[in-house]
Amino acid sequence: MEREPLGRVRRRPRTQVNLAERAYEQLRTMAITYQFRPLERLAEADLVKRLKVSRTPIREALNRLVTEGFLVFTPNRGFQCRPLDAKEIFDLYEVRRSLEVAAVRLAAERATDEELEELAAFLKTSRAAPDDASVVELVGLDEAFHERVAGLSRNAELLHILRNINARIRFCRWIDMANGRRQATQTEHAEVLAALVARDADRCAAMMQGHIARRLDQIVDVIREGYARIYMGAYAAEQPKAGPGRSRPD
Repeated sequence: MEREPLGRVRRRPRTQVNLAERAYEQLRTMAITYQFRPLERLAEADLVKRLKVSRTPIREALNRLVTEGFLVFTPNRGFQCRPLDAKEIFDLYEVRRSLEVAAVRLAAERATDEELEELAAFLKTSRAAPDDASVVELVGLDEAFHERVAGLSRNAELLHILRNINARIRFCRWIDMANGRRQATQTEHAEVLAALVARDADRCAAMMQGHIARRLDQIVDVIREGYARIYMGAYAAEQPKAGPGRSRPD
């Protein structure tokens, strides 16, 4: 019987890969928006029926989401939706702050003038978003600004970690957005951009530090409102408007 070379990697059929990726994306969205209640047990059989895929891609997706921090796995209880935990969210914001301060310092050194012009054009476009834009749209624009700045650091690992953190705190930011201060946030973004254009790394770091730190003292209130929305079935993603001058995507 002919054996395969040891170095050969077995490739799964493309259809199987696509099913696993589709299951992952669907479950990730459901976890981010807390369509599962905190610590709700996720039965694989129910998910198979709900997503109309087999058990294998479901299990692969669940394991991947545990690794990425969107779900938890407990022996004898199985897969569960992660709790909306103030300490965890606080920790994620602290890590995000450290990452973005480092990123903006690097961006001040490494970004080209053309890239900063593109960032300025993006900021102008995002500031033109209508007052009745949804919180989902506005948080998306805010994340895009921060991730563009991080991308200018030329550090792919930093950007990868930041994107994971942004997804894990997105639910809280949707809630915060509905109660926020859009104009002040836009002004702070413009100040970060001005510091980048001036190539002032210290001022960049100070602006980014303050921009993110202002949210840390409000996490408990956001978590409390988050639980209320989850158990009333009113997910933050369903909030249609953020009102003029009221969005706070930090």
